[in-house]
Amino acid sequence: MTRRTPGKKSGAMISSALHTAGLRQGHLELLSMGGVALCITLWIRAKTVDQDERGNAERRALFVGLWPPTLWLIGESLRRQERRRRPRRLLGG
Repeated sequence: MTRRTPGKKSGAMISSALHTAGLRQGHLELLSMGGVALCITLWIRAKTVDQDERGNAERRALFVGLWPPTLWLIGESLRRQERRRRPRRLLGG
């Protein structure tokens, strides 16, 4: 007997919808790496602003730093979606 985890079906629906819309794993990986670059850029820029605005600029960099892992995991769900939809090749033919 298998146990169903809450939200598993909705997660599959979301990845299916993103796949249908044309997003692929590589797209999300590039977005994830871009998010890392943006976070680093914002963090460096936060060091150049005056002390009154520095806290807000650092929080902005940390907020953007939360995006890459989320985008990477969405890309992984799309990878699984792509594997499910790929036709299986028969052995010996």
